Amino acid sequence: MHLPYQRGPLHDLPDSAQAYDAVLADVTEQALARITPEGSLEHPDAFLDIGDTSLGVTSLLALAWQRGGDPRLPPAVRRSLAFHLRERVYTEDNPGYPNLTVRNSRLPYARYVLEPGAHPIGDWPSTVWALLQAVDVLDLADGLVDDAQRAALTEVAHGYWRWLTEATFFNPQNAGNQAIGCVVGGLLLARHLPPAQGESVRSRALALYTERIRTHRVRDRGALLPPEHGGAYDNNYGPIALSFLAQAHRISGAAVFAEDGDTLARYLDARLPGGGFDTGGPRYSEQHSGFESVLGLRYFSGRIGSDLGRYRGDTRWGRHAVQPDGGVDGHFAWMLVWQIQDTSRWHRTPSVRPVRHQLRAGTVSVAFDDRTTPSLIEAAGTYYLPAAVDRRHGFGPVADGFLLCRPMGRVRVRDARVAGLTAKLVGTPAVDRDHVLRHVRSLYVTDGTSLWVTVAVERLAGAPYLLAGLPYAADDGDRVRRVAHGEVVSAGGLRLTHPMGGGADVFDTRGELTQEQAAFALAADPRGYGDPDAGWQHLVTTSAFEAGPAPGAPQGLHVFAVRYGPGGPFAPAFAAGDDGLTVCTEAFTAVIGPVAGDAHGEPALILRGPGEDR
Repeated sequence: MHLPYQRGPLHDLPDSAQAYDAVLADVTEQALARITPEGSLEHPDAFLDIGDTSLGVTSLLALAWQRGGDPRLPPAVRRSLAFHLRERVYTEDNPGYPNLTVRNSRLPYARYVLEPGAHPIGDWPSTVWALLQAVDVLDLADGLVDDAQRAALTEVAHGYWRWLTEATFFNPQNAGNQAIGCVVGGLLLARHLPPAQGESVRSRALALYTERIRTHRVRDRGALLPPEHGGAYDNNYGPIALSFLAQAHRISGAAVFAEDGDTLARYLDARLPGGGFDTGGPRYSEQHSGFESVLGLRYFSGRIGSDLGRYRGDTRWGRHAVQPDGGVDGHFAWMLVWQIQDTSRWHRTPSVRPVRHQLRAGTVSVAFDDRTTPSLIEAAGTYYLPAAVDRRHGFGPVADGFLLCRPMGRVRVRDARVAGLTAKLVGTPAVDRDHVLRHVRSLYVTDGTSLWVTVAVERLAGAPYLLAGLPYAADDGDRVRRVAHGEVVSAGGLRLTHPMGGGADVFDTRGELTQEQAAFALAADPRGYGDPDAGWQHLVTTSAFEAGPAPGAPQGLHVFAVRYGPGGPFAPAFAAGDDGLTVCTEAFTAVIGPVAGDAHGEPALILRGPGEDR
């Protein structure tokens, strides 16, 4: 079974001028065949996210005319613009809309659903989107629309801005991408207003970003991020927010947008494995955006010097929004307009700078969460998620059914790179079930093809094992598919276990249920509004690789050794000395320093390739 949303890397989509002209030519033919006598360019099956869509297609036609001069397009642009101004601009309050601060303002807004009161909660983002479509049409209006239509659209766009910032609470869904989009709309609108009025709007837009977005950023994995539907990051909306930051910097030149975009881009780069698969978010868990992400990923890939285009997008939306039949939908059209206008190019090589929350080389990746335990492992084309045992989630030693991965003190990290090997040593103080402090030292080493993980901890009672991950997905050409196994070996015996029995709070990787579906089933609210990250944390147990202690560990220690990916026999050897624990494998020799660390308490690590002097 293939996962429905994460398909091909977005940098694989051709982005030459000829490719974009072909996209616009296709939109043109669809739109001219669809346009109604009234001028509507809405898809006939559209119901949600509809208030801005006809105007979005209008903006694409305007761009197509500016680039190609098709004589059929000016009449279509004028007729469709007239339709939006006549039929899709609402000034009476939508019944039930909960976020108004001024009743009966008579300011224009766009509706998420056309029927009064049917679904008013989405009117704020729909109005942001309509503002962005409107300013794009204004940017492209020369030679297309007369002065009266231009003036009417400018007045409506200014009204949209005022409704968003005066008549309602700002950013009522606590969604960073929507809020930054509103700021971008204000910056674009300001250029079409008289100087004094335009400067007022521009100043207000910058102040909203500084005071209402930037000051409310949320910290995750050491980065301050614009909150997305109440969480730090959503793997669908986060890259869209990055595109908004790119556009804000392009049009304003304000350094704050570049700085915050760099931060978000580096965070995304750290959590994203080399294969581009990702999971997690407070609104969606596995759904990825498509063309809406291209601008930000491409723009900031060059700025941070890493290949953000490996992000796997929903390539069904690779060029523009579509309905289930594949027909063009104007939703998000402004992002395609900006993407075509932008001249930045993809940076296609990975950064080699060590990053605390990532280990990446070749086809191997480990993304580390805020506790510096793996949130995702990629090796040999397979992706492993943190497994769960007795309601505890992560990678790490398990003693008496208790997972030792929750830090009870400062987590320390040491990186090393030598002889084609890349390594990270993580020292985690943790307490066991009896509140005894344990020092867990986890060494991750990769040659770019396989990943060796060695975990050492003070000797544990009973029959401890290493919870070594949930095999979940694998690359399959240009798609990602579900899997229930992986290429893993252990020096101390390995078993792949599955939950006994069923129930919503267990996850068996052999089943057809996706991670996102399981997460939403346990979320507090319905799918699309609940928090799947929170829902996933309610899982009691999952399928999991469990590795036993490796033989030959020094006295007083349990050592677990696992290899992910291809290779021959695996029989690591261990020795204790004054300088720490020596680990010898077929690919490297490593010396993991004592628990106390160096003179500053930082972990010590010596790494040597095969055949090097010891």
